[in-house]
Amino acid sequence: MLQRIQTVYLFLALIVTVVCLCLPIGAFTPAGMGGDTMMFNLWKLLPEGGHDFSVWPLFVILLLTCPLNLLTVFTYKNRKLQSRLCVYNVLLNLVWIALYVVFGYVMVEDGVTFNPQLAACLPGVAIILYVMARRGIQSDERLVRSMDRIR
Repeated sequence: MLQRIQTVYLFLALIVTVVCLCLPIGAFTPAGMGGDTMMFNLWKLLPEGGHDFSVWPLFVILLLTCPLNLLTVFTYKNRKLQSRLCVYNVLLNLVWIALYVVFGYVMVEDGVTFNPQLAACLPGVAIILYVMARRGIQSDERLVRSMDRIR
């Protein structure tokens, strides 16, 4: 299982996703005086110390990709399913990016600017890793099919 390069890509994608779940992904800065509101995947940390859970769908989407990623790793005997699960992970990460844009740039009040943080690019890195893993899976499938033809 760990001998295949796509398994390494899938584990790296899992690590990147968990890191993104833990780090702040944006900051809302008011035009006047006042503190920044930090945005995490689960909540917005308000300057006065409270939490606003209006961005919880971001957390749910990334949380769904984690067990789906593990399922992808452990279905190494069924390469077609493994390839399909990689596509589902890519789609979930694309949905996360779309929702991030909506929550960060579209649903902002007047006089507030949104500043993305470095952790917001981690789902994009995970997408690249899923695509690389899928290519490795497809390469293994082609190799197995070519060996079947020789016999």
